[in-house]
This record gives sequence, C-alpha cells and structure tokens, in this order.
Amino acid sequence: MSVMVSLFDAHRSRTSEKYTAYPPEVLPMFVAEMDSMLAEPVRDALVTAVTAGDTGYVGHGRALPEAFADFALDRWGWQVDPDLVRTTTDVSVAAVETLRRVIEPGDQVVIMPPVYPPFWEYVTEAGGSVTEVPLIAPSGEADPFDTTAGWRMDLEGIARAFADGARTVLLCNPHNPLGLVHDRAALSALARLAAEWDAVVIADEIHAPLVHSDAVFTPFLDSCAEAAAVGVALTSASKAWNLAGTKCALMIGASDRARGWFDGMPREVVERTGILGYTASVAAFSEGGPWLATLLAELAANRRILAEELGDALPGAVFRQPQASYLAWVDLRALPWGDDPAAMLVDEALVALGSGPDFGRQGRGFARLNFGCSAETLREGLSRLHGAYTARA
Repeated sequence: MSVMVSLFDAHRSRTSEKYTAYPPEVLPMFVAEMDSMLAEPVRDALVTAVTAGDTGYVGHGRALPEAFADFALDRWGWQVDPDLVRTTTDVSVAAVETLRRVIEPGDQVVIMPPVYPPFWEYVTEAGGSVTEVPLIAPSGEADPFDTTAGWRMDLEGIARAFADGARTVLLCNPHNPLGLVHDRAALSALARLAAEWDAVVIADEIHAPLVHSDAVFTPFLDSCAEAAAVGVALTSASKAWNLAGTKCALMIGASDRARGWFDGMPREVVERTGILGYTASVAAFSEGGPWLATLLAELAANRRILAEELGDALPGAVFRQPQASYLAWVDLRALPWGDDPAAMLVDEALVALGSGPDFGRQGRGFARLNFGCSAETLREGLSRLHGAYTARA
C-alpha cells in the first residue's frame, strides 16, 4: 500500500501552508512537506492522546530520548546517551537556542550555501554574523543517474574562516537543498579543524532518516572522537514522518560541554515542546520503521522518474539525484527563466517550486522541486513544466 495520497485528496482535506499558499490550480512542489498519510502507529498514538484529553503541557519523561537512542543505534550504530538529549519546539528553535549558548554577540558563524534559507536567520536571531563558505560544486557534466556525490565542503575555506575569527559552524547533514550526505572523512576533518580552533559545530540532521540506500549517513557526533567533544546535533521526526505541525525536535550532545549548554538554556526552551509532537515522535522512532521503509521505496521510485524524464520535460535542465530526502536541486540556468525560475514558473506552468536564490547567491538560476508526492502528481508537474518550456521555445 502506498503511503502517498492523491494531491486532490490532500487539497480537499488539508489546511497547511503547502495546500493554501497558492490557488488550487497551482501544483505545490515548493515547501518540504509530503503528500503522505500518517504512519499508522503515529496516527494511533495521536488519536489515543486526543481521545484521552492528553493535550496539556509536555511532561519530563525519558520516552523520547530513549526511543531516539534506540532508533539511532539500530539505524546508524550510533550510541546516544538519553541523558544528553533535550527536546524543544522545532529544529529552528533548537538551532537558535544552541547558538545563543555558544556565541557572543557579533561572533561569526559559518554556513555553507546553497543551504536551507533560515540558516541566515538563525545566526542573526542569535546575535551572530554570517560567514559564508560555499560548498564546492562538482566539475564536469552532470549525469542524472549520478547522485549528489561530487559536492563537498570547502575545508580550506572553513579553516580560513576560523583563522579570521569564526568559532562556530552551522552544518546541514544531509545537506538541504542538495540531498548531499557528507561522508565520515569530511565530517571528521571538520571536527578536527573545530577542535584545533576551539570551535563548535552545530549539525542539523533533520533529513537523516531519509537517506537513500545508495548512501551511508554518518552522524556528526559519531564521526570521530573530536566531533563528540565539539558538537551538538539537532534532529526531529518531522521531516521523515511529515509531522512539522506537531512541534517537537531534539538537541543531542555527547560531552559535558554540551550538557552545560543545555542546562544553561532557559527552562522554556524545553517547556515549549508540543506534547502531541512528543507523542507522535515517540511512536515514529519506536514503531514507524516499516512505514518509513515503504516511504523510502516510493521516494526512490520518484527519484528515478526525475532522472529518466526531467531531461525530456526541460531540455537543458541539470539534475543529480539526491542521496537523501525528497528534494531535487535543479539547475535551470540554460533555460529562459532568469535568476529565479520559480518566480516565472508559478505563472507559466502553474507549478510552485522553491526559489533558488533563497538558498544563497549560488542558487541563481536554480529551483528546488519537492518529489514527496505520488508518481502521478510528479508526472503532472513535469508535464506542466514541459508545457511552459514549449511555450517559450
């Protein structure tokens, strides 16, 4: 049984941003939310909680830290200490509050564009200043059947940023919008650089459960001994199980230093965790594995459709299959839609894509396409994009 629902059914019954930001005739393929049903264990846990009226303030149990620790050990061989796990509203809050503990006002924080647009806002909200060290792009022509392998961190650039005074890195692993899974060697090298300069790495790993079978995810904190000492990981069940609106994320440490940062946060950081998000996350990490396996198979099939059919729909478009998640980073610079193709295509194709320039200046001429939908919806999107291309030709 498919975990995806038809776009028609989703539009008819859902009120989230994905389905209300644009008129119904526009195909929504922009925001990172899937057209999926809830995993049965998650749905049942939420129904039980609501039926029982268990909708108050979040409690202080160990159910979620232990559920995540079991999931991490089973999936990645990563031994997480539940005593070094805290919860909060979402990964955005986790990033800002962690930054507030590790930087002083005005401190430089390294980010690696093209990257998730709120990264800039996290840094400024926490009182820091952004230092961009862009990822190094692959050289040569792209094969649509290759994965995002070839993109890599600019470790020399990060070392220069440390020499210039930066002491914090905001890492995205897997990297949004590329779907790049940083390998152990790169993560270890980053950790050793951070240790050398007494810097901190805050790793947003929210897409980690969505790594495809042709890639291997390495948790930053488990990449080497130095990483455990210099890092904090942030994650959530929200992306993999489509739970963003339930509001629950985890902050994970592996050192006494991290424990001190967590203990120094205002109590409200934890208290703002949504109890329904907590309930849903426990069910997802402890019982949601079979549903996740089905989802990943469907996403892999859609990834293949893009590799096989995008070139026919949009001749000249460049695409590498992502190693993780359901987001495709599409290079449209050879096509006639300018620096922000998404702004043009929403009118010309009635398809809403993610705006490339929002991910940094490296995103000019690019768009992000969400293929977390049914195969029929994906092919409808490609058909509409082809129609817009043909009208321009």
